[in-house]
Amino acid sequence: MALPLSRLPTEIAREIRTRKWLALAVFAAVSFAVLAAGFLWPYKYQSQVIIFVDDRNIIQPLMEGRAVTTGISEKASAARELLWTRSVMEKIARDTEIFGENADDMSDNALTGRISAIRSNMSVATRGDNYFSIGYSSPSPLKAFQIAQRLGQVFIEENSKRKRAESRSAYDFIDKQVKSYERQIAGVEEELKQFLSENVDGTESSANSRLSNLQNRLEMAKLEKEELETRANAIERQMNEINPRIRQGETGDAYQERISSMEQQLDSLRLRYHDTYPDIVILREQIAELRKQRERALESQVGTPESYGDVNIANPVYQDMRSTLVTTNTEIETVETRIQSLQRLIAEQKGRMEGIQANKAQYSELTRDLEVNKEIYNDLLKRRETARVSMHLDIEGQGLNYRINETAQYPNSPSGPKFSMFALAGLFIGLVAPFGAVAALLQVDPRVRSREQIEDVLELSILEQFPEVRTPFEKRRERRVTMAVSVMAVIVAGAYIAVALAAVFGVF
Repeated sequence: MALPLSRLPTEIAREIRTRKWLALAVFAAVSFAVLAAGFLWPYKYQSQVIIFVDDRNIIQPLMEGRAVTTGISEKASAARELLWTRSVMEKIARDTEIFGENADDMSDNALTGRISAIRSNMSVATRGDNYFSIGYSSPSPLKAFQIAQRLGQVFIEENSKRKRAESRSAYDFIDKQVKSYERQIAGVEEELKQFLSENVDGTESSANSRLSNLQNRLEMAKLEKEELETRANAIERQMNEINPRIRQGETGDAYQERISSMEQQLDSLRLRYHDTYPDIVILREQIAELRKQRERALESQVGTPESYGDVNIANPVYQDMRSTLVTTNTEIETVETRIQSLQRLIAEQKGRMEGIQANKAQYSELTRDLEVNKEIYNDLLKRRETARVSMHLDIEGQGLNYRINETAQYPNSPSGPKFSMFALAGLFIGLVAPFGAVAALLQVDPRVRSREQIEDVLELSILEQFPEVRTPFEKRRERRVTMAVSVMAVIVAGAYIAVALAAVFGVF
């Protein structure tokens, strides 16, 4: 049954007053226990080296863009990782100046144990933007001083060595890549040279121009063939309308019949075609020629206008049209042969175009590989020169450097809580311990100690509460006990202070 907080101070005071000797015993036991802990506490001495990261020297602005100084991010973490390596730890663990002449003759197990101890007592911490510290803790102030100083020296040495090795490795790697790309570029150029010597089909533009020309000629030939076929069909239709044989008198009037027949054909054609149609033009020329022949015949027959008989002869118009039809058919065959030749040439040109496209793809691949390799090669050349300058910077000790800003100092006092702190804390803790213990016991004590507990838990009303009554004898006895406890408390405190002062002043 929890005690209300308002009643807690009163009950603590009552319990302490009731058990004075027990409270005194707790006070003495706790105080001297803390003091004993101060005697037994393992004190360690710590020494540290302050390292300065020099990344703002004059070389950086002068060589900016021309060289890359070896940089280290997260300086404290990088320093810790470097110092934790087995090689660095072995150097320190086998140092004869620190651990004596027998440091080199240790067994593997002893060496591993010593390395583990060094690692556990070593600390690396940042001290601003460009500073960090390397510290070491040891029960011996001399060991703490020597190992901290040695850690700083080894870190500077190893860091410089690694920077030189890193820049040299970077230069060697880039140099190998440059030589590799030189061989690749030479191989691609040889393949490109051989490809151009084996493929002489011309360029894509010239092939397209030739193909377009052949297609235009084919279209013109097809149009010419259609015109000739139309002309041949028209001539055949006209021949079907003309009599192959005619009866012609010996006079010039026979020409008139031919002229009339041809004029009829002309009128028929003009109903379907324009005057510029080839057959219309030919008929006009033939009519004009027949009229001239008729005029000559009439002039030669002046005086004998009548004919003396009829002659059955071949119709000259029919013969002319037949001759024209033969010529037209011959031209059609010629054009057909030309069309076939053009189609064959176009098919060959298309095949050549496919070859050119395939060659173009291969040529593009070769040139693309060559351009990419050259671009990477030129970039690697610049990077190799940059790596060369960077390597010389690291060899000369320029660029980003570490240097010891503050050497290790011999520790005159231990680090961590000192004996005086334990001594001061012992009295305070011993004084508070009885009250704390009583407060804890009251919270777990199931007994009822106040009327508020009954009213809150059992919901019963308390009418009256009888106070505690003590007799005069009990009061006199309590005063004697209080006096005795007070004297004993002063004696205990005096003894505690005497022991603490003796320890502080080095009496024991």
